Amino acid sequence: MLNLLTSPRTARTVRGLIGSLVESAADAIRAIAPATEQAGKTLAADPADVFGLDEMPETRDVEAAAVEYERAADQARRADRGKRAARKILDRLPAGRYGNWIVERVTSSRQTADLDAIRATYKRLGLGPVPMKSNAPSLKVRRAEVIPADTEVLAGVAA
Repeated sequence: MLNLLTSPRTARTVRGLIGSLVESAADAIRAIAPATEQAGKTLAADPADVFGLDEMPETRDVEAAAVEYERAADQARRADRGKRAARKILDRLPAGRYGNWIVERVTSSRQTADLDAIRATYKRLGLGPVPMKSNAPSLKVRRAEVIPADTEVLAGVAA
């Protein structure tokens, strides 16, 4: 219906604004919603180079770092969504020049193991299952829940 009443450019702008509003509302709801522990989630051990007791930074420095990390992670998620949206068009273009931009495909120097070929080799040689290892632990930073104080406990402490 929006397209029938407005120009295509205005319709895209309005859809973009609506998308931004929905994204902002979803971010706000996620920030307000209580954090729930995922069932079956296992915590990884701390790395070897964590701060010692005498090296611990001030709480305000840790909080500032956590806020900056969360902001940067949010920007990275937004950037990834933007790149995915742009790639829907760019991936379907043939290589060539488009205005001030050149679209081309180049081979990557990045290599990954071909697990299908490795499994076939292991099976052919009777070596059993392919040995696998877990990925490195991911750093997760989230705002802690604020737990309402129990007034009876506080009254008992004050007495």
